[in-house]
Amino acid sequence: MRLVVALVLLLLGGTTAAAADGGPVGADLHVAQTVGERELTVVIRRTDGAPAPLRVDVVAHAGDPGGVIRVRAVPTGARAVSEAAVELRQPGPVGVSLSVDRFGAWELELDDGTHVARIPFTVPERITPAWERTAFGGFVAAGVFLLAALVMAPRGGRKALVPAAGVVASVAVGITAALLSATVGPKAVVDTGRPPVALAVTPDSEAKAGQGVWLSLDWYDAATGRPVDDLLVHHGALVHLAIISPNGTPTHVHPMRVGPGRYRILYKPAEPGRHAMAAEIARAGGGQQQIRAEVEVAPGTSQKSTVDNTGKVDTGAPVAGRPATLTADFGGPDDLQPWLGMRGHLILVGPGETLWAHAHALTSPMAGGQPDESVAAYPAKVSFTFTFPTPGRYRLWFQAERDYRILTLPAVVDVAPGGSPR
Repeated sequence: MRLVVALVLLLLGGTTAAAADGGPVGADLHVAQTVGERELTVVIRRTDGAPAPLRVDVVAHAGDPGGVIRVRAVPTGARAVSEAAVELRQPGPVGVSLSVDRFGAWELELDDGTHVARIPFTVPERITPAWERTAFGGFVAAGVFLLAALVMAPRGGRKALVPAAGVVASVAVGITAALLSATVGPKAVVDTGRPPVALAVTPDSEAKAGQGVWLSLDWYDAATGRPVDDLLVHHGALVHLAIISPNGTPTHVHPMRVGPGRYRILYKPAEPGRHAMAAEIARAGGGQQQIRAEVEVAPGTSQKSTVDNTGKVDTGAPVAGRPATLTADFGGPDDLQPWLGMRGHLILVGPGETLWAHAHALTSPMAGGQPDESVAAYPAKVSFTFTFPTPGRYRLWFQAERDYRILTLPAVVDVAPGGSPR
């Protein structure tokens, strides 16, 4: 029996894992980037190993100018490994094939000839869990012992019982490991809290009404003052930036990452005055954060700013401290598309800009991550649940996507006094 146990352990130990730094292969990565005047969604398809092909889809939206985008896969700190051109002619996805040749940290570059956005991603090495190795090794050992038993059976004697016992023991090990796999979760990661971030918004030149101005968003660690380059993709973007003009026109964009801790956005204000903004980010070890800023716009060539009014909004009679259902009916057929992985977005500001909030109408869970924007099958009515913390007047903007165009429905609601939220 000791011989059987030794042989089983030897065979189990012989099945090694392809182990290295990294993590299990994940889902597709969807990242929104506002590159110049283009609002793009970049989908980096999952890879399983390296060297391996890398599929990338670039989704353009209605109103985006045409042109060619150079897409490059670049290992962090090294030169580009592969490059391809994406020609944007109309709204919708355009796919290209690149390649990766190693595991670890990478950047996907989007180059429009003037500006380069850099999206960080990881090529993980697949790590075989211990239970899978044990189960596989058990069944391999059972096969070896079975062959030995067939060879020794004609000879008879007690020695023929040794491989037979090995078959039983090996099968028992394999089955036990497989059955226990559901109870063995991934290794817990203790994420130490990091300090909040600070944001500096700097225009390249004086911001004037009717003229485009580049804004630099620099993120700093509040404790060290060093640039922050550990932002995570959350809700389909690295940074969600909402800008509200003096007359209440919203701009919902996603600044492009151009380097460690630095993001850039082209903003074209339609009117002079104070343009308030709120940026939402998620930092590794620091959770989600909302940082507010503003930019002063000087008089220039003012333009009329408008938002969509081809729908209906039902806010009911909300009371502070109680959950309220807010519904936007965008009209038409049930063919809305998911934008940033959501059926709809809701931006709320009030009273007097004391509160900024960003709510979502979720899509149905699906294997492999969020649905692609090509899925045009969601209802025209989009409902949100939100609890207004205080009474007063709020401004609301409901957003959804149809035919690769971002639709926006504005509303104003007066929230009655009520109990405090629990």
